[in-house]
Amino acid sequence: MSSNTPPVAKKVPTKRTHHGDTVIDEYAWLSNKEDPDTTAYLEAENEFLKQQTAHLADLQEQVFQEIKGRTQETDLSVASRKGAWWYFTRTEEGKQYAVSCRVPADGDAPPEIVPGVRLADERVILDGNELAGDSAFFSIGTSAVSPDGTMLAYSTDYKGDERFTLRFKNLKTGELLPDEITDIFYGGAWSADGSTFFYTRVDDAWRPYQVYRHTLGSQEDVLVYQEDDEKYWVGIGLTRSERYLVLGAGSKITSEIRILDATDPTGEFRVVRPRTTGVEYGVEHAGDFFYVLHNENAENFELATAPLDDPGAWTPLIAHRDDTRLLEIDAFSDHAVVHFRRDGLTGLRVLPYGADGRSWRERVEAAEQNAYEIEFPEPLYDVSPAGNPEFSTRRLRLAYTSMVTPPSVYDYELDTHELILLKQRPVLGGYDPGDYEQFREWATAEDGTRIPVSIVKRKDAVRPAPTLLYGYGSYETSIDPGFSVPRLSLLDRGFVFAVAHVRGGGEMGRRWYEDGKLTRKRNTFTDFVAVARHMKATGWSERVIARGGSAGGLLMGAVTNLAPEEFAGVVAEVPFVDALNTILDPSLPLTVIEWDEWGDPLHNPDVYAYMKSYSPYENVDGRPYPPILAITSLNDTRVLYHEPAKWIAKLRATASGGPFLLKTEMGAGHGGRSGRYDAWREEAFALAWIIERGTA
Repeated sequence: MSSNTPPVAKKVPTKRTHHGDTVIDEYAWLSNKEDPDTTAYLEAENEFLKQQTAHLADLQEQVFQEIKGRTQETDLSVASRKGAWWYFTRTEEGKQYAVSCRVPADGDAPPEIVPGVRLADERVILDGNELAGDSAFFSIGTSAVSPDGTMLAYSTDYKGDERFTLRFKNLKTGELLPDEITDIFYGGAWSADGSTFFYTRVDDAWRPYQVYRHTLGSQEDVLVYQEDDEKYWVGIGLTRSERYLVLGAGSKITSEIRILDATDPTGEFRVVRPRTTGVEYGVEHAGDFFYVLHNENAENFELATAPLDDPGAWTPLIAHRDDTRLLEIDAFSDHAVVHFRRDGLTGLRVLPYGADGRSWRERVEAAEQNAYEIEFPEPLYDVSPAGNPEFSTRRLRLAYTSMVTPPSVYDYELDTHELILLKQRPVLGGYDPGDYEQFREWATAEDGTRIPVSIVKRKDAVRPAPTLLYGYGSYETSIDPGFSVPRLSLLDRGFVFAVAHVRGGGEMGRRWYEDGKLTRKRNTFTDFVAVARHMKATGWSERVIARGGSAGGLLMGAVTNLAPEEFAGVVAEVPFVDALNTILDPSLPLTVIEWDEWGDPLHNPDVYAYMKSYSPYENVDGRPYPPILAITSLNDTRVLYHEPAKWIAKLRATASGGPFLLKTEMGAGHGGRSGRYDAWREEAFALAWIIERGTA
């Protein structure tokens, strides 16, 4: 095969009929992972990609070395206090995975730990490198220390298919227990005494639907809850106070919480409030009462309180506001912290209620009257609570970043209102944030809605500049303004980087999300096109390369169909581009759960017609398309590999322009390669392709 001859996927017409509409899918055969023809085709695509991008090898290596050279390879996290220990992770030069450690606690201030220098009393809890061995893929699904600090529960995945094996380690002796449980999902929770661990299992559609109880040393686990409604996921956790186990069942739009005294692991969970369609809520234990964050008659959520003996009786504390989306509530022994979103930025509100002799209701009402927000100086930033496992503390650990400020960890001293910088991620190679500048722009959508855009560039970059425009726009997920080491390789080459905060995300509150889902999904796509045109019309950009992954990959496919002329290239990572066929098939992983996000085209002809009007695979036509790089993983359980494979095959057969390239990781999952050096090389490959597109 010559480098100019792409693979040609065979056409095997497969007929399907829905709501009177008959469609021929010529590439449906690619969904058969066990078919040797499928493997052969994917390998041929990888070989073609290798030939087509061989000339980028030097640039890719250069970018990889830039990423590596800016990264302090031997590094560590800031220690977090939990009980009698400070916990932290180390990374070491030349090693792919982190090492989890702890040291005995002495005082409230984190110990001074130096990269590359072992402490005399440092104990290794879990070494990812040792566990990974020679495996091409490795991932940890959960790592949970028992409340008394003596036992570790951890789970591992060596394929990328997100089926984990759970094991237990005695942290006193370092010995592994014989207990071993296969095919579990992420997460889990200990009972208060560390005798019992709760975990979840998935069904054939990859939906976590069962919660099991495992007593250490037992040969047979007990099913404590099974969710039969296929729209609901389940999960389990332990409150920060370690007083309650919290079992949550939730769909995309509805939740139901059960609680159990953590000192009674064999007891019966009780429902906080029965599920009501469209009502979401979460529960936080605050000592002698509960906080409840909910959206009953409160689109952007309301914070309420409830007594321990009647957690379903909610009394409003922070009322709903149209301009502020309440995201989460973190409760501590004598204060609480509300994480919120306003004007496209995140924030923190402190409620200091103390632990005096007043009733809990009097204290929380006074706390709201004395509440205040922590202020930050930059025009764009992202802040959130981080690493606060201790219930009784006068310090709040928070994470802060912006498009020019590397990720930073602060302790906020509640008594003095002082922000104490504990660590800012080192960026080697002479990085100076003063060389860069960030902006907030507003583009105007087709319907007149103003779309926020976050922009960063070098101060000396000449406008208009080649631009990488990133977008997502689903599940109320916000792409907040954050820092990226790999991105510097673009900015230092004169690129502008921008994030289009399109509807379907959560940047502007719950209404922003509602206006970009179901039968308003097209707003997500037209918003992104409007931002691309805004960047050109206002002199920011000349050549715009679009990038997005997963549901953001659907965005990439849709905007390429809508306005292919606007983009000089498109990078679609694990892209959800065969959306209609996937959401029509309830046997596929996660499909039924997704009906609340996209609609149910299987039973609703209007939803079927609407999805067919935008699904990327369904709408490829003969116009000139920009160059497209699609990246996927064979073992992805969320967006199956065949979606981009079918899309690229159809582009080749139908569209003009291109080239259209497919890269399949044959041993990875939804997140791509697992080791950090492997991940850097993958990112360097994508960035080299983007740089060429921007400067061609």
